[in-house]
Amino acid sequence: MKQILYTILAILIIAPFTACSSKRTEQKKENIVFGINADNYTLERKTVERGDSWSKILGEYGIGTQKVLRLDQLTKDICPLRTIRAGSHYTAFTRQDSTAVNLDYLVYEKNLVDYVVFAFVGDSVAVREGQREVEIRRKKSTAVISSSLWGAIMEAQLPYSLASEMEDIYQWTVDFFGIQEGDRFTVIYDEKFIDTLSVGIGRVWGAKFTHRGKDIYAIPFEQGGRLQYWEEDGGSLRKQLLKAPLKFTRISSKFSHARLHPVLKKYRPHHGVDYAAPMGTPVRAVADGTVTKKSYDKAAGNMLKIKHPGNLSSGYLHLRGFAKGIKVGARVSQGQVIGYVGSTGRSTGPHLDFRLWKGSTPINPLKVPQKPTEPISKDNKERFDKVKERIMAELNGEVPDSMKVTNLENI
Repeated sequence: MKQILYTILAILIIAPFTACSSKRTEQKKENIVFGINADNYTLERKTVERGDSWSKILGEYGIGTQKVLRLDQLTKDICPLRTIRAGSHYTAFTRQDSTAVNLDYLVYEKNLVDYVVFAFVGDSVAVREGQREVEIRRKKSTAVISSSLWGAIMEAQLPYSLASEMEDIYQWTVDFFGIQEGDRFTVIYDEKFIDTLSVGIGRVWGAKFTHRGKDIYAIPFEQGGRLQYWEEDGGSLRKQLLKAPLKFTRISSKFSHARLHPVLKKYRPHHGVDYAAPMGTPVRAVADGTVTKKSYDKAAGNMLKIKHPGNLSSGYLHLRGFAKGIKVGARVSQGQVIGYVGSTGRSTGPHLDFRLWKGSTPINPLKVPQKPTEPISKDNKERFDKVKERIMAELNGEVPDSMKVTNLENI
């Protein structure tokens, strides 16, 4: 009986100390920064100034020429020292000993996610790459368009990169130059965060774009080893021609058989569509094809003509210049950059005069019937329907996490 009482008394006395000790252990966590225990160092985060070099920066911390040369060899395939950019950030990890301040590590932030660690411990020099921990958060957002896709995304305070993703997905199907007030979209996407800072978006898991009263769905699905986006009926959103040969601009003049020429002040045919855009805006081929003409004349300025399947040809006038490798006989792919917006020839300002021909007959680029590419195959139809049902349910309402598509391979 006495033994039992002694045991109970020992537990009552020791337990509080054990609990306190355990609590202190849990509270004392290492302060890990860029994979380094920062508790052992003084940290200085600085900005690369114009004219800075790694020799100059490291020299201020006592790193000599021989170590910088060794570092240059180690980083040439990872982050060449000459690529240092003004405005980037670096963090120095220093420690004080009895005689001097020593630099053990310097971390260069290549971007918001990627960094490189330069280590100077003792006489050795080492380099390693690292990435900050990125948290993926699934988002569903809806916005109503009052002026433009870009404007709607800014007004709704959504990630700016979402505008480019939406334009890429719908570039064959939605006329972004003919968006009407009241058009709207809902999109499901992954957003990347470092702590509370948004650093971009990942995959778009689905979208619904309501354009001129019609709902156009974008359902992600892999076919033939390639991820594409598909309409509700299984037709590909990819079409024979892009809706436009450049992004985020405005139409300044349309196809006409009798337009008042802005320079000549005479009525004459204008068998093209003018897209006003900043000088140097990339111009893309609207379809796969072969370059048949690359020339300059006093009216069209720098121009290209490309032959496409189906007896179609496209023309690009008033270019500032041509993309590398573009020459007569060159093969180009849909969406490839072929030149840049300019104001060469008879022009009142930077713009692209875009033209289409069926054979030798000019046709209105804004009224070309679009042919879809290959639809979902019969073998993939059942799997596609399962993905489609779950994506559409999420786009049109709230669904439990178990119903959300997070992996296209195991549906």
